[in-house]
Amino acid sequence: MNNPLYNAWQELAHDFSTATVLWQVGILLISLAIAWSINSFQRGRLNRSNVHRAAVEGLTRILFPISSLVMVSIGQLAISHWYSASLLELASRLLIAMAVIRLAVYVLRYVFSPSGWLRTTENIFSTTVWLILVLHVTGVLPDILDALDSVRFNIGKSPVSLLLVIQGLLTVLVTVFIALWLSRLIENKLMQATHINLNMRVVINKVIRIAFVFVAVLIALSAVGLDITLLSVFGGALGVGLGFGLQKIASNYVSGFIILLDESMSLGDFVTIGSYYGSVQELRSRYMVLRQLDGTDVIIPNETLITSAVVNHTATRRRVKLSLPIQVGYDTDLRSTLALMVEVAKRHPRVMQDPEPDAKLVGFGESGIDLGLSVWVADPENGAGNIPSTVYLDLWDEFKARGISIPYPQREIRILDSGMSMEPVSMASADVASSK
Repeated sequence: MNNPLYNAWQELAHDFSTATVLWQVGILLISLAIAWSINSFQRGRLNRSNVHRAAVEGLTRILFPISSLVMVSIGQLAISHWYSASLLELASRLLIAMAVIRLAVYVLRYVFSPSGWLRTTENIFSTTVWLILVLHVTGVLPDILDALDSVRFNIGKSPVSLLLVIQGLLTVLVTVFIALWLSRLIENKLMQATHINLNMRVVINKVIRIAFVFVAVLIALSAVGLDITLLSVFGGALGVGLGFGLQKIASNYVSGFIILLDESMSLGDFVTIGSYYGSVQELRSRYMVLRQLDGTDVIIPNETLITSAVVNHTATRRRVKLSLPIQVGYDTDLRSTLALMVEVAKRHPRVMQDPEPDAKLVGFGESGIDLGLSVWVADPENGAGNIPSTVYLDLWDEFKARGISIPYPQREIRILDSGMSMEPVSMASADVASSK
């Protein structure tokens, strides 16, 4: 069996009965100590440098296994002319596997946001790499590869083996991850370009990501020897699917790009869509995330934003108007009460002084006089739900101190008995009335 790792494992089993293994253990310990020192020194320098934070994190994750691999390789070359280096050969493969795992985990965490499935993917990838290394060392991996290569079938006129399919999938995954990582690097740089409109930056990022993934898939298919002209058949089928079953999905994606390009709304805008009111948190390719004042998120398809009316309260100005209705009794001095309402509203730190709060007489209701207080807020993205509560509490305290009453609902009933009417009785809605 021509397997260098398996042969190294067999040599290591033989070296344990000789003093050769002591030399290798010593070289391995010295290499790890030197690598640890280099790693500590360089990590401090990288953290103090102006290098991008993501690049620093990626370098520090693979610095130790790479530097250890270099030291072990130097030691392996130094003693290979006199002694066996089977332990160092195995150690170098372990360090390579460690570097691959750490680099892959860094790319996954950089591309995708933290979540449960991401941790599961990291564990699956780490386990797979270590399992492949174990199978390689024990000499079982070549037999498994031969068995997978023996399973053959045809796709059209092209013969394909199961091993080729697995290699293709792995190549596609690796190239796609690299493409996503590169697109994320470009995205982070582009999002810092404040001289470019925010919507335009988002559009450019999405186009770059789609282009990178498409090119990565083409490169991966070419690398495994698949005919790219087969994609024309898939493209035709995809076009038919978009025309029939996927037309809603295609409409949402196209609508998303239209919204970003026409700048009808941006991140942070306060909008009203149907019965929903809140701030725009995310503009995705297929949907928009609207965060309401109570903290809940509403997922709205992009097609809805194109085909229905949308009220953008902050399209030209960031401020938002809040209306606070209130009712007082008919014995109230209205002019002094309206002035008091304006004074109380001005005390709130987030209420704008220009334009200043405005209090008006709205109408005469059944139970009392309807008043309205309007205030403007300059930072609605910080939440506006607590402002009415605070203003109402201050008004309640001031009304109690000045004897201004907030009336109960009033009703007037007539009791009819044997065709004889009685005087009307005015009662609060909390009382119980009976009629015959």
